[in-house]
Amino acid sequence: MTPETVTTVISEALSVASMLAAPLLLTALATGVFIGVLQAATQVNEMTLSFIPKLLSLVISLLIAGPWMLKVIITFTRNLFNSIPGMIG
Repeated sequence: MTPETVTTVISEALSVASMLAAPLLLTALATGVFIGVLQAATQVNEMTLSFIPKLLSLVISLLIAGPWMLKVIITFTRNLFNSIPGMIG
């Protein structure tokens, strides 16, 4: 196994990890900004007003993007397992 192979595998793994994290992180960011603006406008600083909408939006986002995320990780894992013999020998 050459250093280039290891670098390629790590690069692909980081790319897949960022693709899988992006929908959830962007949803949490958008919800957090919206709730923050709403709290600033109403001057209500309650922690549960920030936590509960983020949690609900993440659950909805996971329900919507979950099948795609599962397909991406399964494809990456299958490709990785299929390339193991070529990496060793």
